[in-house]
Amino acid sequence: MRRRGCCWGPAAPPLLVLVLVPGLGSLLAAKVNKHKPWIETSYHGIITENNDTVILDPPLVALDKDAPVPFAGEICAFKIHGQEMPFEAVVLNKTSGEGRLRAKSPIDCELQKEYTFIIQAYDCGSGPGGTNWKKSHKAVVHIQVKDVNEFSPAFKESVYKATVTEGKIYDSILQVEAIDEDCSPQYSQICNYEIVTTDVPFAIDRNGNIRNTEKLNYDKQHQYEIMVTAFDCGQKHATEDVLVRVNVKPVCKPGWQDWNKRIEYKPGSGSMPLFPSIRLETCDGPVSSIHTTIELQTNYIGKGCDRETYSEKSLQKLCGASSGAIDLLPSPSATTNWTAGLLMDNNDMIFKFDGKQGAKIPDGIVPKNLTDQFTITLWMKHGPSPGLRAEKETILCNSDKTEMNRHHYALYVHNCRLVFLLRKDFDQADTFRPAEFHWKLDQICDKEWHYYVVNVEFPVVTLYMDGTTYEPYLVTNDWPIHPSHIAMQLTVGACWQGGEVTKPRFAQYFHGSLASLTIRPGKIESQKVISCLQACKEGLDINSLESLGQGIKYHFNPSQSVLVMEGDDIENINQALRKVSYINSRQFPTAGIRRLKVSSKVQCFGEDVCISIPDIDAYVMVFQANEPKITISGMDHFARPAAQFERGVILLPDIRIVSTVAKMEHPGDSKDHDRANKPAVLEEMLHNLDFCDILVIGAELDPEQECLELDHVELQGKHLDATNSTAGYSIYGVDSMHNYEQVLRQVRYRNWYTSATFDRKFRVKCSELNGRYTSNEFNLEVNILHSSNSDFMDHVNHMIVQPQFLQSVHHPEGSISAVHNSVVPSVATIVIIICVSILIFIITLGVYRIRTAHQHSSGDNEGSKENEMDWDDSALTITVNPMEKYEKPHQTEEESEEDDIEDEEEDTTSAESDESEEEEEEEEEEEEVIVQKGDKQNATRQEQLEWDDSTLPY
Repeated sequence: MRRRGCCWGPAAPPLLVLVLVPGLGSLLAAKVNKHKPWIETSYHGIITENNDTVILDPPLVALDKDAPVPFAGEICAFKIHGQEMPFEAVVLNKTSGEGRLRAKSPIDCELQKEYTFIIQAYDCGSGPGGTNWKKSHKAVVHIQVKDVNEFSPAFKESVYKATVTEGKIYDSILQVEAIDEDCSPQYSQICNYEIVTTDVPFAIDRNGNIRNTEKLNYDKQHQYEIMVTAFDCGQKHATEDVLVRVNVKPVCKPGWQDWNKRIEYKPGSGSMPLFPSIRLETCDGPVSSIHTTIELQTNYIGKGCDRETYSEKSLQKLCGASSGAIDLLPSPSATTNWTAGLLMDNNDMIFKFDGKQGAKIPDGIVPKNLTDQFTITLWMKHGPSPGLRAEKETILCNSDKTEMNRHHYALYVHNCRLVFLLRKDFDQADTFRPAEFHWKLDQICDKEWHYYVVNVEFPVVTLYMDGTTYEPYLVTNDWPIHPSHIAMQLTVGACWQGGEVTKPRFAQYFHGSLASLTIRPGKIESQKVISCLQACKEGLDINSLESLGQGIKYHFNPSQSVLVMEGDDIENINQALRKVSYINSRQFPTAGIRRLKVSSKVQCFGEDVCISIPDIDAYVMVFQANEPKITISGMDHFARPAAQFERGVILLPDIRIVSTVAKMEHPGDSKDHDRANKPAVLEEMLHNLDFCDILVIGAELDPEQECLELDHVELQGKHLDATNSTAGYSIYGVDSMHNYEQVLRQVRYRNWYTSATFDRKFRVKCSELNGRYTSNEFNLEVNILHSSNSDFMDHVNHMIVQPQFLQSVHHPEGSISAVHNSVVPSVATIVIIICVSILIFIITLGVYRIRTAHQHSSGDNEGSKENEMDWDDSALTITVNPMEKYEKPHQTEEESEEDDIEDEEEDTTSAESDESEEEEEEEEEEEEVIVQKGDKQNATRQEQLEWDDSTLPY
């Protein structure tokens, strides 16, 4: 320093020296900037994220020993060495050497947390141009980026799922995990998890492990859905919570899975599978065999199941049973009134006996002598009898009416045994004979419906119960009954005790229900007919027996209400059970519930029974069928001459029976308010009928002069039969509406003494299912036209209807009443008819005389015209003044006068009737002569052109 002070004294300015001595300047400059700048060897810095200021430790300061020499002792720059470092260093004070490190742009910690680079300081050199500058040594700068909590935690999964088994406590069901994109541990780490959903039996720890706080129950809840959130260590929570779905799996319980408790069945659906997706869960047990029983419980439907509810006669006809069956429990009517006092279920013709009722069968209904062959059929529902030694409960009994108490034959229940008693009458062989036949069956007292048939072919008696044959377990002999003149009384529901008591009364009452009790004398029924009569119309079925698979054994009971299946393979059993279906073949089934029960037994290898399979309790809901509307239509009124009724007149030549059902439109076809205003669509349907009655309205038929008749040839080939009485004609049997139409169109009404009868009224009514569905009441009126042997009435009959061309014609009410009032005579006006007959005679006589005079007067003038066309006036009624015989026969004024005269004569007929009674005998003799002449004229004119008088206004 002293040296530099000597060289650069104040008396010698440097500029002058340089100017004077140029070569010496360079040498001197090198001597001036002889020291390098000095900085620390390393720096540590911190920069806050999204900021540009770096805080260095130690501060950035450069020193130069050349100070205070200008330029040489000053710091002009700091330079950073590194590839694309986002930092720069600036000099704050050249003299002091202070600098500052800053970021060129905001620093993102998430991109880079730390930066390391080299920095050097540069002095200003030896002059203003910066020549001969010197740089410091290299210093290492290490900068850490300070994080800012700008990101929220986010879960790795959108939904977490787990499955647990009910009844267990888990330490950890599943673990949820969230992440934070912040760079620092403080803000990037998840410090806590929390369940947002309240009132759930779950908890979560700080590591995200979820556990249940109580045992879960599958029956209580199958699935839980909870929401979970997360917090980082800066207590910033997740922006979106995560869904955790926990499914509860039941403890493996052996049993049938995937079946519905309610199965809906619509009429006409045919065979419908009951369990289309069922499967058996055995919990991986070593199963060796499976035994399954499917039972359809229908004992509360009708008589044990859904059967046809036709009358017993109709059913027997339908099943081909022998004719002659006598119904002992018919519907109450005028002719069958002995069941009127019994308790009855009208829908199914079931009679209930409460131990206080009995019915007497009138004499003549059942023959006294049943011969050695006869059949008794019945439906019975019976329970155990009260008491230890119960009395006999009589179903059917034929006993003495008075004096004695002998039972000739009887059918009764005693101590849950069915007993048939048959005491034969005494004949040549006075020996012991079979008299009592006993059957012991559990079904007799099971309170269920069963069908019983007792076939008697003496001395053999066979019982059929639900189509199965049973021989008596006990047969006892007895002496025959000696003949007597005591009348017998046949009873149902109790036995008549006519003797050995102070007052005849019923005894041995029946407790239970009976239906369709019949007796058929002289014949026994075949097994085929018996099976048909008791057959159920509903039951279990198997779709496609061929595809059941190998190793499956199955068995149906006779009524197909119980199905037993057995197999070794679980999957084969599953497939077989999926094919089990319900079927109801009735067109109008009984609506209601049919219960189903499926019971199973599983055997394992080496064990008798390894697991227990719970029973299935389900039911089939059979819907109500659309009720049909049966409509009878046809010609409801006609008139015929009396002569035709002697041969017989067809009553219903064009009868039509049509059945329709109302069906609503599909819900998707129109809106609700539109459908409410639209009527239901009528759709024609075909079904059977079981009877049609033609009833006489008014007085019953007089068998001495009239009847209804039908050629029984018309019934051949059909399931129809007919009965006739003075009250009408009844056609019965289960057959189609078409066959009923054909038969009804052949019923004729005969009346061979018509003078006292002027009209008859009939009513036709048909039924389906024994009155469950009935038709409208079709009324028919038939008028008998009485003729006084004149052509006038024949002509009127011809105008009313032509028998050879009978058609159904529908008229408006006004026109029908007009025709009826103008043509048809009333029964209440007999006197008027007699007067009209007298008037007709007078008119006919006048016409005859006029025609005779006219033929003479016009014979010459119109002879040529007679060859072309002849007037057939045999049926015309023209009134002409007899006083004007031969004047202007074609004058129109005379015709109008004739009409006036005719009106006047009709008005005065009643007054003249009394005076003309004395002349009737003479007039009748003259009528015979006139008729004979008229017949000859008509015979000669048949070959000529006839007058079309169908439009004349008579």
